Amino acid sequence: MDISKAAYLELVGEVNFHNHRYHVLDDPVISDLEYDALLVRLHQVEESHPEWIIPESPTQRTGAEITSKFKKVAHPKPILSLANAFGAPEANAWFERISRLDERVKKSGFVVEPKIDGLSVVLKYVKGNFVQGATRGDGIIGEEITANLKTLRSIPMRIPIYDDKNLLPVIPEVIYFRGEVFLYNEAFEKLNLELFNSGQKTYQNPRNTAAGSLRQLDPNVTAIRPLSILVYQVIDYEGGNIPTSQWELLNWLKNIGFPIASEAAKFNTIKEAILFTEAWETERDKLGYEADGMVIKLNDLELAEELGTVGKDPRGAVAFKFPGREVTTTLIDIGLSVGRTGVVTPYAILDPVNINGVIVERATLHNFDFILEKDIRPGDKVLVKRAGEVIPYVIGPIKDLRKADSKAYTLPETCPECGSHLEKVPGEVAYYCSNLNCPARLFRGVEHFVSKSGMDIVGMGEKIVEKLIENGAIKDAADIYGLNGEMITRAVSSKDRKSEKEPPGKLAENILNSIENSKTRPLRRLIAALGINNIGEVAANDLANHFGTLDRLFSASIEELTSIEGMGPIMAKAIVDWYSVEANRNILKKLKQFGVWPEVIAVENQPEMKGLLWGDTFVVTGSLPTLSREDVKLLIESNGGKLTDSVSKNTSYLVLGEKPGSKHEKAIKLNVPILSEAELIALIEERKSIT
Repeated sequence: MDISKAAYLELVGEVNFHNHRYHVLDDPVISDLEYDALLVRLHQVEESHPEWIIPESPTQRTGAEITSKFKKVAHPKPILSLANAFGAPEANAWFERISRLDERVKKSGFVVEPKIDGLSVVLKYVKGNFVQGATRGDGIIGEEITANLKTLRSIPMRIPIYDDKNLLPVIPEVIYFRGEVFLYNEAFEKLNLELFNSGQKTYQNPRNTAAGSLRQLDPNVTAIRPLSILVYQVIDYEGGNIPTSQWELLNWLKNIGFPIASEAAKFNTIKEAILFTEAWETERDKLGYEADGMVIKLNDLELAEELGTVGKDPRGAVAFKFPGREVTTTLIDIGLSVGRTGVVTPYAILDPVNINGVIVERATLHNFDFILEKDIRPGDKVLVKRAGEVIPYVIGPIKDLRKADSKAYTLPETCPECGSHLEKVPGEVAYYCSNLNCPARLFRGVEHFVSKSGMDIVGMGEKIVEKLIENGAIKDAADIYGLNGEMITRAVSSKDRKSEKEPPGKLAENILNSIENSKTRPLRRLIAALGINNIGEVAANDLANHFGTLDRLFSASIEELTSIEGMGPIMAKAIVDWYSVEANRNILKKLKQFGVWPEVIAVENQPEMKGLLWGDTFVVTGSLPTLSREDVKLLIESNGGKLTDSVSKNTSYLVLGEKPGSKHEKAIKLNVPILSEAELIALIEERKSIT
């Protein structure tokens, strides 16, 4: 075609501009016919000049190659979830808690945004270009789905995007955004109708549709799904500045090309924020998409960051949950399950019922005291509630519909798995199986150990674990590392193999390789895999970073454990109690013998076995000359130092690079010593010479 490359680039920009007006601003300035004509012309130009095609072209959003699996991606910071508040009293209680921690909370103001029931994703941009997209995963590691996310027309391939005034806002050189991918209800219904008419399987709800669409191995399938995204947070950035309030951030996100929730609103007091949220409880259907609540956030982002977290929950925001949808069904029976710590938990076996697009057959009954207090009986008509992704639970019985011959529930006296006597610890509601060698306890413990959130041993499913225990090959989790090919082959051969394509020997070989590979898992994963009460992935990560080795962790006192931020006395006691059991100490002994003993820092030849930078807290801002953010993190932590996100009076040093943000100004105000990259390295070398 008779067109210059400059004209082609201008055409790309024009089509992207109209994409933005239509998909993000919902305010097109040309008709669909005119837009289609522009897109046809763009295709024609690129067919004539394929060497001109650039990644930012809207034609490049589809057609990527089919992948066989998703690559793992480490997030720059933990992608945290939120604590829940069910009603105004709990929201006020959250406000009072954080107000006691810092008086500035009362002056911060609040921003309220919808809590979208979708799939959380992280978008990475480098020098304005979209280079990587990932799922949230476990909050620390996600799956790369860049090709699939490129098919969403509401995600700009390059930022900043031209706005109505033709301005180019400045953005950090490297920046990570967080958003929620979802389907509008109307789009979901239309998609399901199309699938039904074509004889394909339909979806139960919009969230599952969004998740399934984003995890398609073929991006072309994702491309035809009507997915949308709303962006609401900056996870991390390097070089440059971002707004320091949530309200300014939302407007900034909109100006550089991202769709944001139009329902978001700013308030001066918590009372106003709660009233606004409560008003949406009865109006939620007007949102046009599924939302299970509203998120109340501190407007002051720096203050929110300084408040830190409690476990996996940031203190600076809370999810005000809408009342869940309630349904009535029949309680067929009360089942019992035995957990890895021996706790026996009751659960409801229900006549299957549809709640918000999910077929519910099981629901939690909390504990035995709850059953007795509510007088819940098998055969009762019961109210069942499901709020968002919370596990469905029984609210209580409808006693007016109870049959005349109904009998009260009798508490169990023995373990449903091994028949041992059940014990109740004074002051607790839980009942425990008294048998430390209970098969169910062992099974659940090993199952947790090999899971994705544990040591991620691929191939060791429930049936194989069950057979290995039954055959006596596994008596505790550490025995996994003593398995041989014959043991695994026997377990594989004895399970139902109708769906298996690989021969037993090959499957056994794959499992052995996975077991061997798991020895390289980081310390945080091993701590989480041990299954210590109340110690989840976030706490395991904190413990790994603080102690560096299992030896140091399990020699720590309750006082030392509770000195770690976010580590309360219950969690600390759980760690000490776990180690006090001889069987658990034997597990550690075996793991060490098998070479499963990861360390975060090398402590040999370090002052007091703690590292050259032990006791020092660092904050990094701006782009460093030679070290990436991961490099400087590794340098500091491998020498025993601690890296945090915000500057405070407790910060030992600020490491300063080019284009620093507000952290630089704050460090000056607080008289925090400032180091360049070279001075940081010199500090480490100086301490080496002293030791």
